[in-house]
Amino acid sequence: MTMRDAIAQHVPDGSSVALGLALEALIPFAAGHELIRQNKRDLTLIGPISDILFDQLIGAGCVRTVIAAWAGNVSAGLGYNYRRAAEDGVPNAIRIEDHSNFSIALSLLASALGVPFIPAHTLLGSDILKTNPNLRPAASPLDGEQVLLVPAITPDVTILHVQRADEFGGNHCWGNLGVSEEGGLAGKTVIISAEEIVKPDVIKSDPNRVLVPAQRVSAVVHEPGGAHPSPVQGYYGRDTDFYHEYHKQSKTAADFEQWRQRWIGGIGSRAVYLKLLGAARWRALAVKHQKPAAPANFSAT
Repeated sequence: MTMRDAIAQHVPDGSSVALGLALEALIPFAAGHELIRQNKRDLTLIGPISDILFDQLIGAGCVRTVIAAWAGNVSAGLGYNYRRAAEDGVPNAIRIEDHSNFSIALSLLASALGVPFIPAHTLLGSDILKTNPNLRPAASPLDGEQVLLVPAITPDVTILHVQRADEFGGNHCWGNLGVSEEGGLAGKTVIISAEEIVKPDVIKSDPNRVLVPAQRVSAVVHEPGGAHPSPVQGYYGRDTDFYHEYHKQSKTAADFEQWRQRWIGGIGSRAVYLKLLGAARWRALAVKHQKPAAPANFSAT
């Protein structure tokens, strides 16, 4: 289906949405921009190193809660919209639930496994326990040693960008996956956006590259360039200049609103977005040197 239909059907106001689970790669910017265009409200954003997509959603007034290890602009450090919302309640106040990259990974893994929590030693003695009361120290029932109970996080919706998918939800992803697999298995609903749509036989030919089982996927969107400005292994690189430009053009709420109208509000599709980006700039990000993996033989006999 189209991205417009996928977001309209599967992400109601008030949803908890996991995004950017592969850390700095494969961030589903096209999906996030559609959330903004549809004026979604009171969302809870879930993610590890949450890049400028979180910042954009916050600046557009879509967000009520952030559950993350970090939020900002990886290339420039600071996310101005995140800071305005956290410090001044602009455009609205947000609630922040602090995690480390590891603890949020454990939370998603717990949900994927169907257990209420995972015990760990991580974060004991850190100040994160003062800001996130859901992380609970406890005595181990085995030896009395203190552990931390990291509770499961179950997103209402997980949105993942992958290299290729078929029309039935089968998908392939490679490169740095971060916690994409855990998040995909944890989500109640999964939306896949893909650079390419391929025949099901292509997916079946390499089961080890499947990120999320097809039966877990609720919507598949063909969205070439859907992760720009983040990179997609084998397709295009990171547009570092875009991040620096965004940093300069979001210093004030008025600056961000101008940026938003240019790059999100007046754009109805990703194809139009890439046209605005410019053909020369898009070509410059394309992979220049091919490094295909060696073929794998899955024959049983």
